[in-house]
Amino acid sequence: MSTPADVRTPEEISVPVQGGDLAALYWAADAPGAPLVVLVHGITGNAMVWGKVAAELAGGCEVVAPDLRGRARSAGLPGPYGLSAHAADLTALLERFGADGEAGADATVLVGHSMGGFVAALATAGSARDLVHGLVLVDGGLPFAVPPAADTDDMLAAFLGSSLERLDRSFPELPAVRAFWSEHPAVGPWVGDPAVAEFLMRDLTGSEPDLHSAVVHEAVRVDGADMLRNEAVLEATTDLPVPATLLWATRGMAGEVPGLYDEVRLAGMGLHDAHVTAREVPDTDHWSILWTEQGVAAVTAAVRAAAARTPLS
Repeated sequence: MSTPADVRTPEEISVPVQGGDLAALYWAADAPGAPLVVLVHGITGNAMVWGKVAAELAGGCEVVAPDLRGRARSAGLPGPYGLSAHAADLTALLERFGADGEAGADATVLVGHSMGGFVAALATAGSARDLVHGLVLVDGGLPFAVPPAADTDDMLAAFLGSSLERLDRSFPELPAVRAFWSEHPAVGPWVGDPAVAEFLMRDLTGSEPDLHSAVVHEAVRVDGADMLRNEAVLEATTDLPVPATLLWATRGMAGEVPGLYDEVRLAGMGLHDAHVTAREVPDTDHWSILWTEQGVAAVTAAVRAAAARTPLS
């Protein structure tokens, strides 16, 4: 699987954090003073899920996409896990890049997909409060519909499906990995896309005939419980120091309708009072909102508006 021609090759970097080094991908800006954009992936993802978005932003922005603690090249970082640990790691990354939230400073925008939206919101409302100018949430960051009595592990299994199942599997060769993902109702149509192939490759560790996901299962369990049940996490968007945009997909994790959000649920969340603007990205699901032409256009437009500190048109 080669690097696609339409994606700038990022630099592999590391940032000192509690317990070791956080791995990240870095796309440089073409000129000094460009906005700093930090892209935060979801619960079993990695930095390269943002490949298409980063390709559009690179050059005009300084772009950093970390592998969160317990994922991909950051799999070796120890616990404790949890979204507050990820928020602290993000804050360390922002400080490493000289982020400054003062009105006259170069703009800094946090962007989070799925669980990454909760992490970005928690950091913006807390430890990175004085470092961020704008926040973009991509199909995440606001509470999901979770029955109060539901078992958290059962909810995670239902929510993640085969994305969680793969963590306990071993693959003898790369074609077996591709075959596994080809059966996923939302990811399957994308496995032949070069940028998505890079994302799937980054998830792997080991060697043939024992390839497996680098994701630490315990990290997913702890982080998932925070995402579904932790009140401080779920309420982070009620105390943001900056305006935020939520971009939500019409379809869900497996391409189902409704998706994680819909107009009825969002109408009852008090988003206006929280200064969160919600926009649907039509004909996308939870994954393709980062990969389709309209999804990438929506995300990059929201990022540029946040960096310019202007409303999204």
